[in-house]
Amino acid sequence: MLLLMAKRLFDLLGAGLALLLLAPLLLGVALLIRLDSPGPVFFRQQRVGLGGAPFRIHKFRTMRVDAPALGPQVTVGRDARITRVGHALRHYRIDELPQFIDVLLGRMSLVGPRPEVPRFVAHYPPALKRQVLAVRPGITDPASLAHIDEAALLAAADDPEREYIERILPRKLALQAEYAARATLWSDLAVLGRTLKTLLSR
Repeated sequence: MLLLMAKRLFDLLGAGLALLLLAPLLLGVALLIRLDSPGPVFFRQQRVGLGGAPFRIHKFRTMRVDAPALGPQVTVGRDARITRVGHALRHYRIDELPQFIDVLLGRMSLVGPRPEVPRFVAHYPPALKRQVLAVRPGITDPASLAHIDEAALLAAADDPEREYIERILPRKLALQAEYAARATLWSDLAVLGRTLKTLLSR
């Protein structure tokens, strides 16, 4: 219980500080998105959160507004549905920054298993599903760092969705379950440090 309270306090302080410091960048990105293509600044999509509860995640929009009707739910390489600004936002993971809002709302954590869409959660093995969904989903985690170039891998597959479900998803779930079983504030700080180092190296 104390660990959960400490983690929540850490999330609140971290997300609040991040939104305050990044406010000029967030406003600039919002303006670029509006100038680059028609449509809303944010992309809202249903994801599966703590205990299997659905929620709508915040992301900067990186695709055309009609993207869901034009292709699969997984994104592959230089996907034609991605806007010009969207390519840069995805490469540097800037599109994920609005999720600090979800952290403040209590739907996400700074560190935790990346939340999936219900369609892919349906493929989780029952034991792993209970373990992964027993913790609040996060903006970053060891699995997302290990698969940071996932879109490029999927681009090389004949069937990207099948490749994701049969090969990539099981590897990510194994890492997420391991995180859920061993997570501490110190391990979260280590993951945040690795995330910053990875993004700066890009």
